[in-house]
Amino acid sequence: MRGASHPTTWAAVAAAVVLAVTATACGGGGGGSGDGVLSSSWGDPQNPLEPANTNEVQGGKVLDMIFRGLKRYDPATGEAKDMVAQSIETTDAQNFTVTLKDGWTFSNGEKVTAKSFVDAWNYAAHIDNKQNNAPFFADIVGYEDVHPESGAAKAQTMRGLVVKDERTFTVALTDKFSTWPDTLGYNAFMPLPQAFFTDRAAWLDKPVGNGPYTVDAYTKGSEMRLRRWDGYQGPDKARNDGVDLRVYTDNNTAYQDLISGNLDLVDDIPAQQLKNVESDLGDRYINQPALIIQTLAFPFYRPEWAKPGMEKVRIGISKAINREQITRQIFQNTRTPAKDWTSPALGEKGGYGDVCGDACVYDAAAAKRLITEGGGLPGGKITLTSNVDTGSHRQWMDAVCNSINNVLDSGPVCTVNPVGTFADFRNQVTNYRMTGPFRSGWQADYPLIQNFLEPLYYTGASSNYGKFSNERFDALVDRANAESDEATAIKDFQDAERILAAQMPAIPLWYQNGSAGYSERLSDVELNQFSVPVYDQITVG
Repeated sequence: MRGASHPTTWAAVAAAVVLAVTATACGGGGGGSGDGVLSSSWGDPQNPLEPANTNEVQGGKVLDMIFRGLKRYDPATGEAKDMVAQSIETTDAQNFTVTLKDGWTFSNGEKVTAKSFVDAWNYAAHIDNKQNNAPFFADIVGYEDVHPESGAAKAQTMRGLVVKDERTFTVALTDKFSTWPDTLGYNAFMPLPQAFFTDRAAWLDKPVGNGPYTVDAYTKGSEMRLRRWDGYQGPDKARNDGVDLRVYTDNNTAYQDLISGNLDLVDDIPAQQLKNVESDLGDRYINQPALIIQTLAFPFYRPEWAKPGMEKVRIGISKAINREQITRQIFQNTRTPAKDWTSPALGEKGGYGDVCGDACVYDAAAAKRLITEGGGLPGGKITLTSNVDTGSHRQWMDAVCNSINNVLDSGPVCTVNPVGTFADFRNQVTNYRMTGPFRSGWQADYPLIQNFLEPLYYTGASSNYGKFSNERFDALVDRANAESDEATAIKDFQDAERILAAQMPAIPLWYQNGSAGYSERLSDVELNQFSVPVYDQITVG
């Protein structure tokens, strides 16, 4: 999920699209909590479910079920449509007046007001609150006072946010940003009830939102129960009674529970089952392209990986990976070998293209030569790290290591460091504890080339967990963001990508399809373009 430290200002931004809905859990066909309740596989989120502190997939799925913001992204098209907003008006693309629809409430009965948004955004931006998504508010006048680059905050609130009345507030941005309203469906921009500020600990224990579901109960490491909120005011009311999300640490177990009738929905078909899934499920198997890329990022905060000359080693490792063979044998062509750092779902007009070039082409001889010329693997070995509870990550990491070992022909220099849970893995990544390449999959927040580059590789970006930094890359991104012509902006972004090809801060592996399977109890199961099930539209029975 996105977490840019230098927010988008590209006027050609496409309709923002956020991680839609959903979750994962168990209960299943016969194991559900009620006739109209479905069960789905899930993974524990890294952090408690604060909207501005969640920038990973599992937590984002739940937030999208229990919150609605000013905008809502159409699951099929990605179009940003007004939800809580009645209007967002501007005459200069820099100063906006936001008017809310009347009648919206939180599930605890509190009204959703202008103050609900302004208080939430000020809380999210303030440096003392340590929210992962704080940089999303850096476009607002006064952000530098509440979130300085160093030292203590000089203010408690951003002066660019002003409440005018119960249903109206104004927003002043530091620069023109004509498509700023289209970003406002992202989780970071959700409103918060006063109950959050009155007793934050109690709220985190049982979050209260304004979306189609409420949190009934959550046991970390086990299950989250979401139930339909009949008082929900939005047009996308839940068509089922609720969703039971059960934590699985092995997606093969989840798949077997689906087949045996103990689970209704799996949104991550394990690689080992891809040969059987069509015969097992028939038309209850979904496989479609998604805005997802899998990469291996390098820890530039480790001097052995960042010293001059190591770019040859990093490129050599990339060329030692036989993407074609791995995607064919392990993923049965439900993955496509990567040629850049974005996604073919963007299309060529949106910036997708063969920007990586030879650096992403398997070539054993060239790989071996480059690694030798760059001084060899640090310490003569390489360790790949990932969680192994979802995504068939252990299988493909073993295959990547086998490919590297075969190329170097010097014994098992590449090994896998499996981390048992997604939450544990994320904690290690975000605390910069990686010693070698680590999995850095990216699921876009909206279909824009910027979203695949800036959040991950811009200096200081909040999802730049490898701490890569390049002045020329940053300058090209800045120029693209300020550009009003779409074609020119995309050219600048692709020029920035060419720097990634030369430096290889992360190895593009493959683009990922969204896949899911469901039980005979369910109907109207669809995935959005981010591979997330549209839970509120699923019917049971």
